[in-house]
Amino acid sequence: MREISVETETWPIAGAFTISRGSKTEAHVVTVTIRDGSATGRGECVPYGRYGETVKDVMASIKGASQALADGMTREELQRAMPRGAARNAVDCALWDLEAKLTGEPVWKLAGLEEPKPLTTAYTLSLAEPDAMREAARTAAARPLLKLKLGGDGQDIARVAAVREGAPEATLIVDANEGWKADDVLPLATELAKFNVALIEQPLPAKEDEALRGLTSPIPLCADESAHGLEGMTRLVGLYQYVNVKLDKTGGLTEALSVIRCARRRKLDVMVGCMVATSLAMAPAALIAQGATFVDLDGPLLLAKDREHGIRYDGSVMMPPERALWG
Repeated sequence: MREISVETETWPIAGAFTISRGSKTEAHVVTVTIRDGSATGRGECVPYGRYGETVKDVMASIKGASQALADGMTREELQRAMPRGAARNAVDCALWDLEAKLTGEPVWKLAGLEEPKPLTTAYTLSLAEPDAMREAARTAAARPLLKLKLGGDGQDIARVAAVREGAPEATLIVDANEGWKADDVLPLATELAKFNVALIEQPLPAKEDEALRGLTSPIPLCADESAHGLEGMTRLVGLYQYVNVKLDKTGGLTEALSVIRCARRRKLDVMVGCMVATSLAMAPAALIAQGATFVDLDGPLLLAKDREHGIRYDGSVMMPPERALWG
């Protein structure tokens, strides 16, 4: 019989991480460990208040499934037993890791994927006043892809202009985190195009994004808070050109693989993103990010320190995870 353990961990952030909904100085993650004989599988998730999740509730959900997991619940059964979200993500990834340990085969091979190669990830600049973001951009100017958090408070054009001044060669992605109003999307996108912004993430609140239908934006739009799992993917067509796939939204690697296949069938380009978390959360995401147009897996770079056997980053180049970490 398997042994299941669940715990919460707190990882200090280097400075603070600020978006339009608020600021935080710590990353609170939940980790799941599943032991089967001498083999151990692990998974990590980040409960996200935007989706009504708390650390307490996520831990309770996982503990509620512990007996079924101990009795041998499979990944396929897990998809039916738990709703998508952070809790299922941690369990699903732990089951993938456990199978890799038991079989001696890496997860990428078990999943029918190509062997992972190094990836270039975006590096996120927190929301701040334009002058502060200019200085942050100068510090990160050698990184080829920068992601800017915007606020919808009338200063976003100034922020992007400041960042472009600080990092003239970098490719820029902007993320409004649902902070804009419908009437502002086209005027803002038109202005941002002058700074060669490559992508706009989630400009409107998810419940209001139908206003994007038929909008001809000079910059591609990417669904984040509007995109979770397989349900609702069809609706995104005509609203967005990209979908941001995050394991904490899809409820793990299993559904994420299906979401990416679905996105491609619907001619949606793919971005793979993350929450602020350790390398244990990045490792499974690195597998689905192999074919993504944009990769945003900089969570460990934003922490004061990462966990043991963490993924190695050479600047913004993310190396494949070691099997001692996951998979």
